[in-house]
Amino acid sequence: MIKVLVLIDSTTEFSRRFLTGLIQYANENGPWIFYRLPSYYKTLYGETGIVERIKEWKIEAVIAQWEYEGVDFLDQLDIPVFLQSYKNISGRFSRISGDYIGAGVMAAQFFAKRYFKNFAFYGNKNFFWSKARAEGYRREVERIRGNYYYFESELLDSMQWSREHVELDNWLQGLPKPVALFACDDNFALQVSEMCKVNNINIPDELSLLGVDNDELICNLSHPSISSIVTDDENGGYQTGKMLQNLILNKNNVPFNINIDPVRIELRQSTEKYNISDNYIKTVIDYINENIRLNISIDKLAEIVPLSRRNLEMKFKEATGTSVYQFILDKKVDLISTELLTTDKDLLDIAIEMGFNDVRNVYRIFKKNTGYTPVGYRKKYLQK
Repeated sequence: MIKVLVLIDSTTEFSRRFLTGLIQYANENGPWIFYRLPSYYKTLYGETGIVERIKEWKIEAVIAQWEYEGVDFLDQLDIPVFLQSYKNISGRFSRISGDYIGAGVMAAQFFAKRYFKNFAFYGNKNFFWSKARAEGYRREVERIRGNYYYFESELLDSMQWSREHVELDNWLQGLPKPVALFACDDNFALQVSEMCKVNNINIPDELSLLGVDNDELICNLSHPSISSIVTDDENGGYQTGKMLQNLILNKNNVPFNINIDPVRIELRQSTEKYNISDNYIKTVIDYINENIRLNISIDKLAEIVPLSRRNLEMKFKEATGTSVYQFILDKKVDLISTELLTTDKDLLDIAIEMGFNDVRNVYRIFKKNTGYTPVGYRKKYLQK
């Protein structure tokens, strides 16, 4: 019987998914018992009170989230301590962290594929994970020679919003349009969405907006709804359970890191538009996006705009830097990737739904575009 004290706020989407993975591992490999303490416990009884309770319950491991407070007092416990921390904490604690740089790179590459030249980041000044996401975003923007703009603030509550929103307001209005804006998380993306309404900045025509964490409640509170980077939270919880059990059973309290990767982007209305000035090419791209599951021919695309096939291909290449054929393939691969991670369909069924009639061709195209076979891709992100 493994006893674990969980001091993680379960109100956020990340925490709920992480704990779902942890509980799944415990159910498969238990029995485990999870203990909780109310958020006010430390205020009432102090650090000593928490340590005493841990000893009284004979807790064998602690999983904690202390965003603003010190955690040094946990160091006196001779048991594994896992920190899901938003600060850059070192020491003997195991860390549950994320590939924050990678999330920033993913965001910049996503916007680059939509042909943006202006890239903005809105971050939280209090946390290193926000600065790391900004750093990954900035590096990739500079690599592709885009224009980079940065602004940070605290998480604005109702009181702060009334007195500190002016700088954010001025920054958003001053950004060159159209602009691709990556917010450090979905809460900050929602702030941007609300401010854009106040200032009549059109999302997604003038400002394309992307968040992180895919908190469905927050993302869908906005109109238009907010696209967001999905991180591998549930698998992170599962892997934490696996490593925690290993440390307890082997009585080996050596710290390690659980790194939660960005996986994909959940597309919603806030990133629907491409930064393309040619209205004919915009029309073609809109048609491709709406009919991507069909077998789309270039001849069919030439019928929906007053262009010959040759002129369409030339103008499309000039506007996007890629061929019509490759653009369609890239879109199909993106959708196949999502289907592999969000459904249990086999590749044949997915291939048929994507308008392919040869599963071997899908296999070849997918591996060429992603570097993984479809089975390998699903295994990388879903296997626990």
